[in-house]
Amino acid sequence: MAESCYFIGLISGTSVDGVDAALVEFQGSSPRLLATHCEPMPESLRNSILALCTDQSVSLRQLGETGIETARCFADAATRVLEKAGKPASLVRAIGSHGQTVYHHPDSAAAFTLQIGDGATIAEHTGIPVVSDFRSADMAAGGQGAPLAPLFHQACFHSKEKQRLVLNLGGISNLSVLHSDPDGPVTGFDCGPANVLMDGWIQQKRGLPYDRDGLWAASGQANAELLERCLREPYFARPIPKSTGRERFNMEWLERRLTNLKQSLADQDVQATLLELTARTVADAVEQHSSGEAQLLVCGGGAHNRQLMQRLAELLPDHDVIESGQLGVSADWVEAVTFAWLARAFMERRSVDCRRLTGARHPCVLGALHHAASVREAGS
Repeated sequence: MAESCYFIGLISGTSVDGVDAALVEFQGSSPRLLATHCEPMPESLRNSILALCTDQSVSLRQLGETGIETARCFADAATRVLEKAGKPASLVRAIGSHGQTVYHHPDSAAAFTLQIGDGATIAEHTGIPVVSDFRSADMAAGGQGAPLAPLFHQACFHSKEKQRLVLNLGGISNLSVLHSDPDGPVTGFDCGPANVLMDGWIQQKRGLPYDRDGLWAASGQANAELLERCLREPYFARPIPKSTGRERFNMEWLERRLTNLKQSLADQDVQATLLELTARTVADAVEQHSSGEAQLLVCGGGAHNRQLMQRLAELLPDHDVIESGQLGVSADWVEAVTFAWLARAFMERRSVDCRRLTGARHPCVLGALHHAASVREAGS
């Protein structure tokens, strides 16, 4: 029997509402989720991060200080998940930290992506080696740097009997296509906005962090003119590989499409239209890349939006739309487990083949290691 090893996965997504931490035991290739914790993002830190995402005139000092504060929040999340599990830091071989994306710019001659949350600071505060900066090697090899999760989805959710697709509904929606042939290619890409626009609109109009169960959207009516304007966004028609983020889909993007509509819209009608936009772009992507009947596993915060899940089921009647938790990994923790899995791949010096996912020229060992002085040397 393979020896057990333990990793922690950390991530804060586009919504910037908290740091998800998962303590994962691996025995062979199968992950077992031992404990989870979401460390709330302090409001002042969240505001600083969002300023980095939206304000191109921020100072280098602001960037640096916000990065260190973010790292401390990530370290707190790792510490708390160990406390919940009753496990010592010395048990954990490494932390896999995605960090907090503040800018993703894959479509230029000098493509880059920027995640803050200094790995060395996390290692110092936790006493555990930290693998971070997972996206840079892929981008250096000509890739988009995203998505990375589909390879974990293949390892965790693949079925020999049927095609499965894994849909993550975070701030951005991204889709993994898993063929029943275990040697078949894995396809994955960002579809478009998921929660980022819906969250932004309800925060702006009602002061709420998100639309619980999609109830506010359900009280309105999707507007055909606004929906058509949104669907004309060129990103949706781009071929894969492709990735996107808050740099493209933000409140300014929405405001431009709200300008000079033929009729004024109630706020809840805008929310209903944004939900329909998410459902429609996801359904279009699924139909384009699935082979008839398939199982659609949904994870991420959007899996809790009942109205959105119902609309996806309506638009995809030939697909079995279920939450990922029905197959063993809760919808809230798939991404955190992914980065524990990627940290394990790094520590074993395994190349990750993202060529069909990101467009990279060759497989890469993803990540950079920050040692911790107070525990055994990494890899020993």
